[in-house]
Amino acid sequence: MTTEFPLVINGKWRAGSRKESEPVLNPATGEILGHVCHASSIDLDEALSAATQGMREWQAVSPWSRGTILKRAAELLRENVESSARTMTLEQGKPLAEAKLEVARSADFLEWAGEQARRVSGRTFPGRDLGHRIEIETHPVGVVAAFTPWNFPMALAAKKFAGALGAGCSIICKPSEETPGSVLALARALLDAGVPPAAIAIVFGRPEDVSNYLIPAPQVAKITFTGSIPVGKLLAAAAGRAMKPVTMELGGHAPTIVCGDVDPEKTADFLAKAKFTNAGQICLSPTRFFVEERVRERFTARLAQHASAWRVGDGLDPKTQMGPLANERRLHAISHLVEDAKAKGAEVAAGGKRLGDRGYFYAPTVLVKVPPNAEILRSEPFGPVVPILGFEDEDAMLSQANGLEFGLSAYVFSNDAVRLRRIKDQLQFGTVGLNDVVTHPPEAPLGGWKESGYGTEGGIEILEPYQKTKFVSSR
Repeated sequence: MTTEFPLVINGKWRAGSRKESEPVLNPATGEILGHVCHASSIDLDEALSAATQGMREWQAVSPWSRGTILKRAAELLRENVESSARTMTLEQGKPLAEAKLEVARSADFLEWAGEQARRVSGRTFPGRDLGHRIEIETHPVGVVAAFTPWNFPMALAAKKFAGALGAGCSIICKPSEETPGSVLALARALLDAGVPPAAIAIVFGRPEDVSNYLIPAPQVAKITFTGSIPVGKLLAAAAGRAMKPVTMELGGHAPTIVCGDVDPEKTADFLAKAKFTNAGQICLSPTRFFVEERVRERFTARLAQHASAWRVGDGLDPKTQMGPLANERRLHAISHLVEDAKAKGAEVAAGGKRLGDRGYFYAPTVLVKVPPNAEILRSEPFGPVVPILGFEDEDAMLSQANGLEFGLSAYVFSNDAVRLRRIKDQLQFGTVGLNDVVTHPPEAPLGGWKESGYGTEGGIEILEPYQKTKFVSSR
């Protein structure tokens, strides 16, 4: 039995007006889970009209009450974690334990933004003359168009819903058509908690058709996107033509620097888990491993041991440590990167192949002797592949680490506090882990440098991307 994944517009869960849809596949089996409905221009117009009305209704709710509603939505997500996580595993592939953690983190974002919504305020101060007063007011920016990906389908949408709704905005979200159920579960929690039906819309369709329609629409005031750098540039350019602000969290290619003073086995143990979480399909994932020569062999041997032993399988199996890649495109992309590296002289220390002929499973892979011209050193792999590069010259290594357009995250492992800080200060990345690999808790602002985006999500600043100020001068 398959499921229909509907549009959600003005509180109605329905098919698109033209009855168009596409299949949603289980990446562990390749079987069809259901069909996701596509929105036509008629449906998008309805969503835009409803969002305009929803903006007025939601603004009429006090910031304190908005906070209460968002915190109630967080409670509902936690109460329904089992069903939501199962849906996520079926459509995205990640192990069920990871899916449960994602649902919990989504709830945390809603709760955090609910607390921050209660702190929305302006400020007043005296002007330069007696009787002159200046007020700075904070207002919601307007209707938000959000575009979210498939790798963390609920959490990455929750960040945007949390910030926008907390600030008093209405929001139209176009999630990935490959993982619709996760965002629909989020929408259900928000609506059941008391968000006005018109303030939320979920639409699906051909990505370029939906973005080309929503971004220039006069009702839309703000664009937010999480995804690849090339797509982010296209959406930012479209927003720029309409002079609309954007928040962009784009791709990463995180250098992971392992210094010679660490215990290589313990460091490999830690990094194996970090790397193979979500099958490496994380923009913050460690991806380019620079390992100091005096520990490189031991580190590589231990990491390869983990890769070879990692239990890969269906995410619903409690023994599974890593699920499939999320779609056939990723399977082809990872296979291409590994074959390209091998053709140019790299050697496979572990993995390096597809597993089975059903689903999109790829073995956790460790590559050594990777040449500088290998494509995997320039293109974000977004999969369970570790290219290992030895180094002796710290300055040369840092030049290579900083040498790409990516600036999202980087990691350094050392027991030398002075060296940790020295390297950290030279890394051109918005997020740096010192003896740690970063996840994104809601209390921290996360954003990329260079071409990895601009603006942040999270932290005490979580509402700011969705706010505008008004300067009032009175006498």
